[in-house]
Amino acid sequence: MSSTESTAVRRTALDALHRSLGATMTDFAGWDMPLRYGSERDEHNAVRTRAGLFDLSHMGEITVSGPQASELLNFALVGDLAAVGTGRARYTMICRADGGILDDLIVYRLAESEYMVVANASNAQVVLDALVERSADFDAEVRDDRDAYALIAVQGPQSPGILKSLTDADLDGLKYYAGLPGAVAGVPALIARTGYTGEDGFELFVKPEHAVELWQALTEAGEGVGLVPCGLSCRDTLRLEAGMPLYGHELSTSLTPFDAGLGRVVKFQKDGDFVGREALAAAAVRAEEKPPRVLVGLVAEGRRVPRAGYAVVAGGEVIGEVTSGAPSPTLGKPIAMAYVDAAHAAPGTPGVGVDIRGAHEPYEVVALPFYRRQK
Repeated sequence: MSSTESTAVRRTALDALHRSLGATMTDFAGWDMPLRYGSERDEHNAVRTRAGLFDLSHMGEITVSGPQASELLNFALVGDLAAVGTGRARYTMICRADGGILDDLIVYRLAESEYMVVANASNAQVVLDALVERSADFDAEVRDDRDAYALIAVQGPQSPGILKSLTDADLDGLKYYAGLPGAVAGVPALIARTGYTGEDGFELFVKPEHAVELWQALTEAGEGVGLVPCGLSCRDTLRLEAGMPLYGHELSTSLTPFDAGLGRVVKFQKDGDFVGREALAAAAVRAEEKPPRVLVGLVAEGRRVPRAGYAVVAGGEVIGEVTSGAPSPTLGKPIAMAYVDAAHAAPGTPGVGVDIRGAHEPYEVVALPFYRRQK
């Protein structure tokens, strides 16, 4: 890759449309993406109460296929992907040999011997390289499909109704973390009941040449129920309220899934060895014997917003670090996720604060998530 190629910002198939809507654009993981169209608070509230439309085409799709696709993924990832039924999806992780998290992923099983791995935009190349390297002894192909898909998400309580008006696919039968092929507004799509907002919703994988047509059809279908276009800014506050981790904040190579409180994604009982098994088994024992820092929620008593990297304090000592923080439109006050020493992790632990530019602002320790939708 030449230096000019490596610095070029990538644009999604919806780029011109975002600009025509007056979006504020930002460089995110090498992609020019919409940050917001108007008020991020209004966009956030629309997803919580009505519906929002997102361009997520920066996510990294990798197809794994062939007779040993299941065996490869079971070796390469910490989950049991062979046990996932066709048409279902699984949240999982890819780790280094030392147990450090390379990325968190959603893997869709499209057919008996075909899977789609969806990586975070910032880690897509790392995940692709790791899967290719780990595929050496397996009869399976790893294909970079980042340019083969545009990804549009419609999220929020009105999203099933909006989508039903555009498709004959059986949405009522489509469970959370499942996907099925179907046509939406005449556009062939993989319709997945997944999302990153804490609301019901769908993610639609389509060919890039169909993205504008599909976006416009969804916009028209949602006009009567308050659907609005949404940027990455409100996606971040939505996932924060829902207690969902973000790679580079709550997850990193310096943490194992057990350190992140997500040890449940590691499936030791699956057939065969997998990358990181030994280190993760040791991490599981450590987590049982002496819990490391624990990921908790913090709710502000005042108005000052904590940011990633700020120290969490108690009794004059640093007891942890904020990983994500923002004003919460739903709670009406600033919130944060933070890793804190286990002794201070119980909800209601007194005397906990965040060091915001030298001032120790009081915070209440709460269990995650901050927000859970009524089903």
